[in-house]
Amino acid sequence: MQGSTVGPVSYVVNAGDLTALTPGNRFCKYADDTYLVIPASNINFRTDEIDSIRTWASTNNLNLNLRKSVEIVFVDSIRRRQVQLPNPLDGIPRVSSIKILGVTVSNHLSVSEHVSSVISRFAQTVYALRILRSQGLCNEAIHCVYKSVILGKLLYAVSAWWGFSSAADRQGLQALLHRGIRSGLCSPETPTITELAESIDDTLFQRIMHNPYHVISHLLPPRRELSYNITQRRITIDN
Repeated sequence: MQGSTVGPVSYVVNAGDLTALTPGNRFCKYADDTYLVIPASNINFRTDEIDSIRTWASTNNLNLNLRKSVEIVFVDSIRRRQVQLPNPLDGIPRVSSIKILGVTVSNHLSVSEHVSSVISRFAQTVYALRILRSQGLCNEAIHCVYKSVILGKLLYAVSAWWGFSSAADRQGLQALLHRGIRSGLCSPETPTITELAESIDDTLFQRIMHNPYHVISHLLPPRRELSYNITQRRITIDN
């Protein structure tokens, strides 16, 4: 049922009882995408988890396709110490980067590959906008298309990856925006990439803070009620 309307919904229903075998391991599921997160302390239980998934798939008349499964080991590159990587899993290739819901992340928690890929994909879109402008499309409409198409894709899921971007990544994104403004495809009043990302972060935080049913509201610390005792002071003015 892959590609059908009921496919993701059907998988969500079927995958409701797919849980981690070892305490500390965690499944992250969205529609028909499933990710198994294993901390370093449970690295020896990877094979057990794969066997458990295979058993669950067989019980639900599904097939675990190992050729479409990959393994990535995240390593903190800031800490300068040697890390002994575990042996690769049988039948599952190990990769240095992975695309998670449209965002490419490397094994060093870098999003430079994602930023480069996003920037390179806009050459055809910019060319199409120039064709539309040559055919008489007004500047206001061009700016609207640029904002909705190019900026919309540039800032896709920005709250998830902006904190992992480097200064070079942000400069590349800003340079793309500058080129759009210089060529007249983007409105000169458009805020910078940093300002846009921070605005999206603020909007997301406000929604989470005021909606206890938000999907990630549980990540916020408990709200503390602070009481302040403000003492009124008398001000004496000498003439």
